[in-house]
Amino acid sequence: MARKIIPAIILLVISFFAYDFFLKPPSFKVGASAPQFTANLIDDSKFDLSDLEGTYVLLDFWGSWCGPCIKEIPDIKEMYQSYHGKTFVDGSDFHIVSIALEKSDKYTKRIIKDRGLNWKHHIIDTNPIIMVSSFAQLYDVKDLPSKFLINPKGEIIGNNLSVDEMRKLLDARLN
Repeated sequence: MARKIIPAIILLVISFFAYDFFLKPPSFKVGASAPQFTANLIDDSKFDLSDLEGTYVLLDFWGSWCGPCIKEIPDIKEMYQSYHGKTFVDGSDFHIVSIALEKSDKYTKRIIKDRGLNWKHHIIDTNPIIMVSSFAQLYDVKDLPSKFLINPKGEIIGNNLSVDEMRKLLDARLN
């Protein structure tokens, strides 16, 4: 009897962790406060997410090894060019904070430079197990690319929206 119960319990525990880690959607709902963090940018300056309060922020989780992430770079660049420096009815600007989840930062800085990702806020979070990195855990990121659109009050107003959906939200708030 015990020979059958122990494997069943082990399978149940493994299934729970697999669901929690791979399949469970991010726990952040629209209106939830965005978790705050402090990090070093790639230029070694200190950055605190709260420094961007009063502005719209797109947290863009990506990786240099991630094909879909690289493919959407032109759309993300276009969003930055369209909204950075604009005034919104409830905020003063639009910023992108790119968080590269990497095993190594060997290619990341080169991609940022070569692809013209000319916004200031780039963070590279290296970890041998990418999705266990501190930022992935903080934002419950299970897959890349992942995006969080944050309003000037620091609330998440969109989670993994398409570029078109983010544009609609931002266009509706332009001054």
